[in-house]
Order: sequence, then C-alpha cells, then structure tokens
Amino acid sequence: MLTDHETATGYRLAGSEVVETTPAAAQHALERLITEGNYGLVAVDTSLIPDPATATARVMRGRDLPILLPIPSLRDAFSSDTVDAKAYMGKLVRDTIGFDIKL
Repeated sequence: MLTDHETATGYRLAGSEVVETTPAAAQHALERLITEGNYGLVAVDTSLIPDPATATARVMRGRDLPILLPIPSLRDAFSSDTVDAKAYMGKLVRDTIGFDIKL
C-alpha cells in the first residue's frame, strides 16, 4: 500500500505492507515499487496519485505486473465536501462489487 503517514497505521493493522510517502514524492515512490519487481499488486491512495495507471504508463510499458489498484482516500470519504459518509461508502461498495449490501 502506497499511502500517507496518517493512513499508514490503519493499513499496517490490517496486515498490509505499507510504503509511506508525501504527495511530492509519491510518483517516484510508485515508480520504484514498479521497477523493483517485488510486488504483484500495489494499492495506491488516490489522495497521493489520483490515477496511478496513467501516471505510470511509461514505466509500466511492457509489464504485466504489478497491478495498480487505486484506493479512495479516507479524506475523500470524510471531507466537508462529502455530506453523507454512509452514502459515500455505499457507493464504493456498489462500484466495487456491483450491488448494494444492506445490514
């Protein structure tokens, strides 16, 4: 997981390997993760790099791995622009699996 310092602890507690970075250094950090060839999947916090596939198209040319998975930022979910956090999270689930889950 490529993420910022604030979010890194949560991903570590979930068992993910985490690379912390800043928005200014995120592009370089992601390119390093790609070229090292140690990962099959790299999840990228979209507050750092909104579209990781486009941002790394040159580096990924000719490579099948790693798969780049953009993960919506927690700031997006709970920012003042997001009026209803529950609706936001519901939309993420719908977009990911294709249907609603109601508890």
